[in-house]
Amino acid sequence: MPDNRYSPTIRIRNGINFTAHAHRISMKKNKNRSRLLPFIAVLLPAALCAATEPAPSAGLQNQSLAWLKHRLTEIDGELTTLADYSLRSGTGAIGYRSIVHESEYDSEWIQIDFGAEYPLDEVILVPVIRRDAKTGFQADGFPKAFRLIAGTDGDQEGTVLSEYSEAAHILPRTAPFFIPCDGFSASWIRIEADQLSLRAFDEQYVFQLSEILALSGHENVALHQSVSARSNRRDGLAWDTRFLVDGSVPYLMDAASEAGSVAFISRFTTNISPSLTVDLGKPHPVSRLHLHAVDPSDVLPQSLPSDFAIPHKMLLEAASQADFLDAETVINLHLQSIYDMAPIMMWTFPETTNRFFRLSINAPAEDPLYGPEAPRFGFAEIELYSGGVNVALGKTITGIDVTENPNRPISLLTDGRNMYGSILSIRDWMKQLARRHDLETERPLVARALNLCYDRQKAILQRMGWLSALLATGIILTVLIERIFRMRKIRQIEQRIAADLHDELGANLHTIGLLSDLAEDCKDDPDELATFHQRIRAVTERSGIAVRTCTDMLNSEDLYKGLVADMQRAAQRSLAKLDHKLSIEGEEYLDQLNRRNCVDLFLFYKESLVNISRHSGATRFSTELKVRPRELQLTISDNGRGLAEPSGNGIPKSLKRRARLLGAKVTVETPPTGGTSIHLKLRIRKHRHINRGLK
Repeated sequence: MPDNRYSPTIRIRNGINFTAHAHRISMKKNKNRSRLLPFIAVLLPAALCAATEPAPSAGLQNQSLAWLKHRLTEIDGELTTLADYSLRSGTGAIGYRSIVHESEYDSEWIQIDFGAEYPLDEVILVPVIRRDAKTGFQADGFPKAFRLIAGTDGDQEGTVLSEYSEAAHILPRTAPFFIPCDGFSASWIRIEADQLSLRAFDEQYVFQLSEILALSGHENVALHQSVSARSNRRDGLAWDTRFLVDGSVPYLMDAASEAGSVAFISRFTTNISPSLTVDLGKPHPVSRLHLHAVDPSDVLPQSLPSDFAIPHKMLLEAASQADFLDAETVINLHLQSIYDMAPIMMWTFPETTNRFFRLSINAPAEDPLYGPEAPRFGFAEIELYSGGVNVALGKTITGIDVTENPNRPISLLTDGRNMYGSILSIRDWMKQLARRHDLETERPLVARALNLCYDRQKAILQRMGWLSALLATGIILTVLIERIFRMRKIRQIEQRIAADLHDELGANLHTIGLLSDLAEDCKDDPDELATFHQRIRAVTERSGIAVRTCTDMLNSEDLYKGLVADMQRAAQRSLAKLDHKLSIEGEEYLDQLNRRNCVDLFLFYKESLVNISRHSGATRFSTELKVRPRELQLTISDNGRGLAEPSGNGIPKSLKRRARLLGAKVTVETPPTGGTSIHLKLRIRKHRHINRGLK
């Protein structure tokens, strides 16, 4: 059902209602415009969003919000499983430092000779750590640009395995730096630094490292090996070259797995040589000893010195029998100064295959409170390595001349844990610290990209809010404009119907009146009277048809048979007693006019004849129709006294209205010989070939 809410009701004297038809015509005329609204509603936001969406940048900025959130969760989850940077203090050497240089581009080098050829998996550079008052812990004196060269005894020039420049962005860092070697076989390695960095306290250019590890399988083949350097310092203090391979790093082993345990500490003893024996259960080929110092206390400042309970002299023996009758000395340890001590003290020795290992304490440490009269010793863990595996883990350990503390039993020495949790292999520990550095470097970048993504989304949502409001406003305006167009179109239809009724019925009624007068004059002549009666009846029937089919006039075959024929018939009926001359030029071009134009032109002509008949008093008139490919001219002239109902320029309102509906220009002239000439000029355009009538 059509919606009649916006359709005015048109009523004429005989009660005919044109409302529904007029509305139907309006809806059909605006159908194409209405179909555009859904497309506008869908395409406008998409087009505007595409125009306002910022172009993605490289790297993380190209990733989606979901990927960034997932990556941030992954990083945070993985960080909880990695060892942390717990930095030690007190005991142990710092590492190696070169002489001072004035330029960062002065070169330095360090070379480590393994004494034998090994396939290298990785070389690990451990930086010297400094504490900045504002930025926290950072590497100090770590080179900005360097290369790793490896070779054998017969190849002193060596092969460059890796090279790094300042563009690699190695710094800042506190973590160890891994250099892959992919199994390259070498008996020596050399680190050549081409670009140095500043040390913090005096801003001088130096080359500093805390430790260099060369891993071949599970072994650090650089441990306690020969070291040489361009600045070959051997002062025995904190910066000796030998400290590069002593196994001492600036970290405490702070793993993220399992709960921690306390260290074993003996009670006071007067015995000068207590011992600890580990039963491996069966013989194992052992080549490395790790002693973990007593962990620092959990209070600050520390209640005990960092070298607390570390013996200065120890002897490690191995035997196949429990009574050690077949004992062999594996390693004789003498810690001469605090620089020989560290949280993890590591020694290698020639591989020996035995079941029992005994660590004799030849010089227990002095108690800081009671002095040499109450010596004590202790460790957090004792590890014996065979093929990279701690074979002492969980094994039985006994003490001779050792007085145990019930709160710190001797079994803690092989439980595989320190105060922070599980004890890791050196390789896994270093890898976890390096991995933590990579993740902690990546995390702020991911977080920043995520925040930028949130900001972009917020901006897009704000734009979308404005665009939605704009779109809603546009839709409302479109609906209102369409309604205005629809009302305007309906108004035009009203005017056209009113004009058609006025012109058609007015002309027909005038013709009926004129024929009636003629019939009255010839009432004495029955034959002529009958003729006029028939003509009156024909006009009356035509008027009835006009009333019934006025709104479908463009499709009415009854009302329109042909422009020329209708013009001749109208002239004969309306002005039967006047001399009339009709001339047509270019009749073949009339087919260019659509039906609506022809009807409007015909009604204009009829209205002109009505005005001549009613008001001019003329005795003759002429019609001249000239049609060209692009233009039509209609001239109607009479010899009367002129048109009545002047309006402004002398053109009757009815003719002006009909000319406006036709889209033509009308003028009225009074020739010098008298009478009136009505000129109608219509431009014929290409689109007029299409029937644009009301359907």
